[in-house]
Amino acid sequence: MTSLLEELQLADAMPTHYLHTSTEELHQRARHAKNLLGERLYILGHHYQKDEVIMYADVTGDSLQLSQIASKQTADYIIFCGVHFMAETADILTTAKQAVILPDMRAGCSMADMANIDQTERAWIELQKDFGDTIVPLTYVNSTAAIKAFVGRNGGATVTSSNAQEMVEWALTQKQRMLFLPDQHLGRNTAVKLGIPLEQMAIWDPIKQKLERQCDVEDVRVILWKGHCSVHMNFLPKHVANLRVKEPDRHILVHPECTYEVVHASDFAGSTKYIIDMIAASEVGSKWAIGTEMNLVNRLIATYPDRDIVSLNPFMCPCLTMNRIDLPHLTWVLEELVEGRVINQIVVDGKTAVEAKMALEKML
Repeated sequence: MTSLLEELQLADAMPTHYLHTSTEELHQRARHAKNLLGERLYILGHHYQKDEVIMYADVTGDSLQLSQIASKQTADYIIFCGVHFMAETADILTTAKQAVILPDMRAGCSMADMANIDQTERAWIELQKDFGDTIVPLTYVNSTAAIKAFVGRNGGATVTSSNAQEMVEWALTQKQRMLFLPDQHLGRNTAVKLGIPLEQMAIWDPIKQKLERQCDVEDVRVILWKGHCSVHMNFLPKHVANLRVKEPDRHILVHPECTYEVVHASDFAGSTKYIIDMIAASEVGSKWAIGTEMNLVNRLIATYPDRDIVSLNPFMCPCLTMNRIDLPHLTWVLEELVEGRVINQIVVDGKTAVEAKMALEKML
């Protein structure tokens, strides 16, 4: 039996000559292949992608936005320059005749990997013992198709960082409590914004299989899965505090996947789209420190040279798993398609897709 790592290594069978080809030649070949494929191809590019990849995207956006756009396309091939869970969502929302392709199968998401289906099923059984049928599950779209399906068959819905407040409000009208997967920070920050005190939130630790709480069981309203984004955890309260002393006129704008302490200390917090729109609408000469993925921050710096934009963490690096999608892998899958070979196709099984779509459609 092969391990998951071995399976991913086998899936990434890109010929090594792509790694030794010059950047200029790779660009020439990628453009040529894309032109040959024409309307049969549609490329989606997540905001966190490298410039060498994003330049080939027919559209850029966040994960769910891109999957929704994919669902309206008629192209035979949808190349998703993002990570695995995003391509799964696109496959769920597109037709069976369309192939969704992830250029590098190793492009995953550490947050999504922090909640697997076995852990979630076990947690649900244990939480039912404490709370009975009083919980509705919500999952961030940054989760696997299996987790989305679990949420769908248990009456819950997916959420994005843009609509988390609306969806949490909805969940708490359905049942007395909610379970929020897999990012504890987005769940906590959203619940606090809605006036729910921290004392009424508990954390489910999937490793210890234990509920961590500060209040009586009957007072728990929000159960947060103990997961996080490895990128946004690198923004710390000390980064905010240092800027407040050194540059009190610099606005601090962060993503709600950051910790509660960072979000609470910042001036503004919102989704990737919120961050982009906030900078676009800002005044010329205004000063910003942004707490999100570095490729996006660098792109905002390049797009708005008349603003003073820096990363909240001066030593920040891009999302490593997202950046597995690079020019060699993109060129490879494009040239394989020209030859009639579909590689690295993402396929969600029918039952999982149906149940996951229930969760997605509740939100949409």
